[in-house]
Amino acid sequence: MKNIILGLSAASLLMGTAASAAVTANATTDLNLRAGPGPQFEVIDVISGEGEVTVTSCLEARNWCEVTYEGQTGWAFADYLTASMDGSAVVVSQTPEVEVEIVRYDDIAAEVGAGASGATLGAIVGSLVAGPVGAVVGGTIAGAAAVDSVPDEVVTYVRTNEVEPVYLEGEVVVGAGIPAEVELQAVPDTEYSYVYVNGVPAVVSTENRTIVSIIR
Repeated sequence: MKNIILGLSAASLLMGTAASAAVTANATTDLNLRAGPGPQFEVIDVISGEGEVTVTSCLEARNWCEVTYEGQTGWAFADYLTASMDGSAVVVSQTPEVEVEIVRYDDIAAEVGAGASGATLGAIVGSLVAGPVGAVVGGTIAGAAAVDSVPDEVVTYVRTNEVEPVYLEGEVVVGAGIPAEVELQAVPDTEYSYVYVNGVPAVVSTENRTIVSIIR
């Protein structure tokens, strides 16, 4: 696997002028807290669904934000963070009026170390199919109810049959879809497949390629 980081890298990112005041937000689903702003960085914690975070800064694209959760600081995918504005919940990544400090990707990546875990990284080959905007505000991520139905033997099979990981834009959450160009691995004699995506094993519905369980 080539040691390449693509997709989020943007040498042309400029420092923004947004206000630096911290913003309170909530996760709309269980959400990885990563060491840096991208799917290739190590998962250092998990923000619980509806968990409250303090957002201190975001990349210019606003897709990744630095947050503090229960005393732990890291980076979260902002499509799954909502803040209150004029009495309504708004998605942080889609609402420029939510004012936070804007930072450069390259500066942050250099500071934390790309990958942070020392693992060999692969190219970002596509994007998770999530569609969180609108779906997560005032509702439940599609597919969340399927998690409890995944048998223990499926989880055991996925854990003991590790495959080469793929890296996709976005974040691994229940309800996200795996794009067609990514090969799924079948769990024998079940309705499930799986894939190791963005460093996380995920159980997938073979029928609709939707993540139904994340193995942590």
